[in-house]
Amino acid sequence: MNIVKIKQFILLVEKERTGSPKEVAAKLAVSNRMIHHYVHLLKTSFNAPIEYNRYKKSYHFTDEGFLLWEWCKVEKNE
Repeated sequence: MNIVKIKQFILLVEKERTGSPKEVAAKLAVSNRMIHHYVHLLKTSFNAPIEYNRYKKSYHFTDEGFLLWEWCKVEKNE
């Protein structure tokens, strides 16, 4: 899995601008199956409340919150 593409997927989900699984797969240049893997990863590994809305034709997060993907440096006391 490509972390950069997962991050792009998350940004599209946050904006509710993914389109259908087929459309977002084309946007990210990945397979439709990979999109389903991304959704599964977000649900199971990160407990992200992600769902597909058939009316909006987009994935979205059902609760407010965020994922942290940044490295946080810990200052050592010397």
